[in-house]
This record gives sequence, C-alpha cells and structure tokens, in this order.
Amino acid sequence: MVPSAWAICCLLGGLLLHGGSPSPGPSVPRLRLSYRDLLSANRSAVFLGPRGSLDLRAMYLDEYRERLFLGGRDAIYSLRLDQSWPDPREVQWPPQPGQKEECVRKGRDPLVECANFVRVLQPHNRTHLLACGTGAFQPICALITVGHRGEHVLHLEPSSVESGRGRCPHEPSSPFASTSVGGELYTGLTADFLGREAMIFRSGGPRPALRSDSDQNLLHDPRFVMAARIADNSDQDDDKVYFFFSETVPSPDGGPGRVTVSRVGRVCVNDLGGQRVLVSKWSTFLKARLVCSVPGPGGAETHFDQLEDVFLLWPSSGKTLEVYALFSTVSAVFQGFAVCVYHMEDIWEVFKGPFAHQDGPQHQWGPYGGKVPFPRPGVCPSKMTAQPGRPFGSTKNYRDEVLQFARAHPLMFWPVRPRLGRPVLVKTHLAQQLHQIVVDRVEAEDGTYDVIFLGTDSGSVLKVIALQGGGSTESEEVVLEELQVFKVPTPITEMEISVKRQTLYVGSRLGVARLRLHQCETYGSACAECCLARDPYCAWDGASCARYRPGPGKRRFRRQDIRHGNPALQCLAESQEEEAAGSAAATKVYGTEHNSTFLECLPKSSQAAVHWFVQRPGGQGPDQVKTDERVLQTEQGLLFRRLSHLDAGIYTCKTLEHGFSQTVVRLALEVIAASQLHSLFLREPRPEEPPARGGLASTPSKAWYKDILQLIGFANLPRVDEYCERVWCSSRSRGKQAKGKSWPGLELGKKVKSRVQAERNRTPREVEAS
Repeated sequence: MVPSAWAICCLLGGLLLHGGSPSPGPSVPRLRLSYRDLLSANRSAVFLGPRGSLDLRAMYLDEYRERLFLGGRDAIYSLRLDQSWPDPREVQWPPQPGQKEECVRKGRDPLVECANFVRVLQPHNRTHLLACGTGAFQPICALITVGHRGEHVLHLEPSSVESGRGRCPHEPSSPFASTSVGGELYTGLTADFLGREAMIFRSGGPRPALRSDSDQNLLHDPRFVMAARIADNSDQDDDKVYFFFSETVPSPDGGPGRVTVSRVGRVCVNDLGGQRVLVSKWSTFLKARLVCSVPGPGGAETHFDQLEDVFLLWPSSGKTLEVYALFSTVSAVFQGFAVCVYHMEDIWEVFKGPFAHQDGPQHQWGPYGGKVPFPRPGVCPSKMTAQPGRPFGSTKNYRDEVLQFARAHPLMFWPVRPRLGRPVLVKTHLAQQLHQIVVDRVEAEDGTYDVIFLGTDSGSVLKVIALQGGGSTESEEVVLEELQVFKVPTPITEMEISVKRQTLYVGSRLGVARLRLHQCETYGSACAECCLARDPYCAWDGASCARYRPGPGKRRFRRQDIRHGNPALQCLAESQEEEAAGSAAATKVYGTEHNSTFLECLPKSSQAAVHWFVQRPGGQGPDQVKTDERVLQTEQGLLFRRLSHLDAGIYTCKTLEHGFSQTVVRLALEVIAASQLHSLFLREPRPEEPPARGGLASTPSKAWYKDILQLIGFANLPRVDEYCERVWCSSRSRGKQAKGKSWPGLELGKKVKSRVQAERNRTPREVEAS
C-alpha cells in the first residue's frame, strides 16, 4: 500500500534516527510484543477491577492458598491464580466516618490523598491477613479473613480495626517497606503526619513494641525499598530482619553538601531493647553501605547510588542467598540504571568487620580502633552469648557499655561490594526508567542462567540475561523481549514471580497483569529462529521451538545455544532446508513510474542487521541495493520516493544476526509505465467486462484495494473519485439494464470509493496507529 504523507515522514524520521543501515546491538530488545500481541497470544491477562482502575498500592502473592491479594483505593481484592481471573472477591474499606473530612480540613487533596489506600498486606496466621491503609492520613489496620487453602473467601473483621500508626505511612506514595515475622509486623517508614519522623518499627505481637531511637539520628531521610527475614545460620535465635533503603547523608569526607547512599540494615528478631539504655528501642541495629559502581580509568568510579528495588534469589540447599539490587544514578549529567548482585555471605562478613568511627562532624570516617565490648554490639542473644558464666540470654541483660557503643556506632566501615566487583547489567540513555526487578534462575542445555525481568515506567517489562565471559568480570547484556503489559503507559510499581506457575504478576496504579514468563512459539517455526532467540526457557525439539525441560542426560535433538546463539552449528541441516524454502518464488508487487513505492520487510528480531539485494532482469547475479536520497532503507522496509523503470527486479530482504543470514521476504517488483497508467484512467470499460486492473487478481478483496492504491499512487488520489465514477458509478443504464440486479463491480466500486475517502480523512495520529 502506498504510504500517506504522514507515514512517509515517520519512515524518514526512522531512517534519520538509524542512519539508513540499521545495525542494532544486543541491548536493543530482540523481540517487541505489544499489549494486543500479548492478549491475542493468550500470554497476558489484565485485571482492572470493577471500576476500571484499582489505584493499586500493595500486592501479596500467596502460592500456598493459590491467591493473589491486592490493596487499592478503599478496597482489597482477592484473585485466584487460574489461567484467567475468574470470580474475583472484593472488600470495600473506606476511611472511618469523619476521617476524610478531617483530611481535607488539614489541607490535603480530597481526590489524591484523602482515601484509605491499602499499603500493607501481610500474612497474620493460617486464616487471616493483616491489612493496613492510610485512612485519609489517619492510618488504620484490620484483620482480613481469607480462609484455608481451597477456599475463596474475603471478609474484613470489624472488631479488629485499630490504629495503624507506625505500621503504615500517612501518605499514599511515601517510601515504605514491611514484612511479617511470627505475627509481628516490621516496618520501615516515616510515621508522622508531616513525613519527617523516620523509623524502623515492630508491633502487633505479644511483646512490647520496639522502634528506632529518634535521638540517635540513625536514619537520614530514608527511602525504604524492601524488608525480609533472613536466617544467618541454623540457630533461629540468630535470625534477623534486613532492611534495604537509600538515605541522604552529610558528605562522608567531611566536606559541605549531602550525598545519596544505599544501605542494608538489620535488627535481631529477638531484640527486646535495653534495661536502662535504649529502653523500647532497637539495641541491635546496624547498617552498611551497598556499593554499585563501574570502575573507570585511574581508579575513578561511576556510582549508582539510588536504590530502586531489591529481589532475593533464594538458593537451593547448600548455597548462599543472592541479593539482586536495581540502582539508578542521582547525577545531573546522565540518566542510568545498574543491576548489582551481592552474596549474603559478603554482607555477613561486612557486619563482622570494623565499625565506622568519626571524631567530629568535620572529620572523615575511619575504622574504630579501640576495644569492642562483649557481646559484640549488633549480635543477637543466642547460644553463643548465653554461655556458662555469660548471662546474656536477652538484650535486656546486655551491659550498658554494649548498648552505648551500639548507639554511637551503628555504621560499619567496610562497604558491601557486588559479586565480581561491578554490575552485571548497566543501562544508560534509556527512553524509559526502571523501577522493579525480579529474577528466575533457569537451567538450560549449556548451563544455568539468571533471567532478569525489569519493570519500566512505561508499562512494559524487559526480559534480560547477563552473560559472563570466560575469566572476564564484564558481562554481555542480551535483551530477549520487551513486553508491553499495560495498554496505557503507566509506571510498574509491583512485581511478583511464581516459578511454580512460570508466571509474572505485574502491578501498576491501573491494575495487575498476569504474564507468562515465556512463549517459545513466538520466536518462529524454524530451528535457526529458536536458536537465535537465546532464551534459556526455549529449545528446538526437532519439530518446534518449545519449552526446555532439563532431563537426565543430553538429548541430541534438543538444540539450544544461549551463550553464542549460533544456529550454523546447532541447526545445520535445518538451516539448509530453511534457506532453500527462502529461495522460493517471489511475491509479485506493483509500482507505477514516478510514484512512491514501499517494499515491506519486518524481521522478528530487532537485533538483526537488514540487507536488501536485487536481481535485475537480465542481470548476472543479485546486487546489494544502494540507498540514496531517492531510495531509503527504513526500519519497516525499502522506500522508493520516486520509482524508475530501472528499479524493476526481484528484491530479497535478508537479515544477519550472529553471523547467520536468512531470507525474510522475496518480492518481484514490476514497474508500470506512466503512459500505461494514463490509459487506465481514460479507458471506458464495456458493461459486460470488469474494470481493468493492470494484471491484478480479479477477486474483490482488501488486498486488491491495497493494490489499486499502490497503482494509482499517492499523487493521483484526487483522481480516484473520477476513476470510480467512470468505471463503476456513472452509467445510469447499467442499473436499468440489470433490471434490479447489481452488477458485480458496482458494490465494490462504492466500497473502494468509500475507503479512499476515509483514507484521505484520517488524521496523522490514526495513520501512525495503523
């Protein structure tokens, strides 16, 4: 079809952007799937709630009950983890009487802030969840009955409603993290109305509540990201809750200004506070810096200091937990994101190392060189501290000097550095921002790979793997897919993964989507396409690209090459058959002299370099198409701005990816002389014959309509009315002669005329969308 003026402009813009000969790298998503693509392939399903938007603030995946719980504006939802979203449950939970009016009187926005935004959904016992909401700036909590496994019930217990201060922030969007341990809730938040009192708080159990010491100034404008219970060893008394956050602190070298740093902090689960010092305050809190930087020349480093999200990759038995952290820059020079991976063993070693010490506000930090009291500040009361002659079975038994030291030295001197000393993934100059991360460890034919899913601010998910080179600390980034999960661009705020169901649950303010981690058939029906995809989930099984399932020993017919993506080695016999199929007869297309013509070529891979070849009539062999101001190569194909009769020939579009070439499309372009087109307009067809179509197929169809527009050309669109009238609509005698019977071309002529008129009236936005 001849493109409209707006479409041509878009094509030219794409050409200017990509320099005329696209050669994208692996950082470009190999496959882009739109919102409609995902829905039509049954790879995604979206739940927006009964009112078209959830205003989602919390999400809890309960795989034991096979439920997904959602916290939104004035409501809680329960969805079953089935293939679709059947029979959702909803509990309305608006602010208590008078709370909304008081919120408005205090100057808050009645539409954006004065509602009950549910921000806490945590397990409480075998049949209940703990839910907390902002309560129109008066936080409230309640127990939610969710039933046993196999039941699908959702009820709010009115008698359980109580104040949520310290357990839920006042503001709907304030940074916040929480986790539940043994019925007690651990939270990192700002607990006051003005958002200034930052603390780590424990509440809800039989023990007295515990909080950070405000006089201690432990936290500096923190931005909490995640909290989780992590066992250091087999002794449960030594378990701790770890908090991941960023904070803005005075310059560490004693200079002026403030800097953003990222932290990992921890408290003991069995912390009870002190007896005389730190009463009802944390006595075991410690924190350390998380460093994520790219080494540069001369020892300089590019730091990614703002912590965006954290994912804990729990290991199989005998291996250490790995912490995947997503960072962004706070630099005004450039925008960038990085993913760093930390071993939990390295974090433990830092907390066993020296404490940081500063002699004064203007002095630099250094390691503490004095004597450290016993029990070591920050350790939990356990078998190690409660030895005979050492009655330290509780933090209330700790000596005052231990608690005073912990109060004065909460920071560790050594930072926590990532595995291999650098990020596994760095992305700069992105069109979108990255907010969320989850990871799945996948066993493939040639090794084990961590597949990283990144949630963006445009409603899409990037599926990425980072390949480590042999003996090298640098990694190769391969972006497998970009999946547009939400139709409307909206920041992704929540992501949970179910390895058991091979499903990703993606949340935004609008709603939640269920997304399958893989759909191997999307890559194509050929061995080479499956191999080039480099997706650890997929392999060629001899007949199709299908889910790879590890087995006891290698099977010869399974073809997969994640590290190199080399189909020449994996798919030799199949590749020869595919290339022979690609050399089949070319599809015939038409163009008219002096008009624009477009040859479409849409390779599945955005990482492939596209090359055009032409076999001219009488020529000895195919030549590569030379582009200039008249012939342009764009992302969508080859655009002839002004066609010449010398352009006739067989055009082959080939892609080159990882050294492997394959044919995408072969088109036989026939050029119709301008004089022949002129006679087509002037000729008056006889009533008994169909209109002349320049050798086109005679079956009326949508494809024929496209061909007639291509023949006529954009420059001749104003003459379409005249043409339709002369060919089909002008003779009154035809209708009379037919005596009530419709001549076969009459209705088609009316349709063509109507379609052409609609084509003219389309706005540039509509043209671009099509």
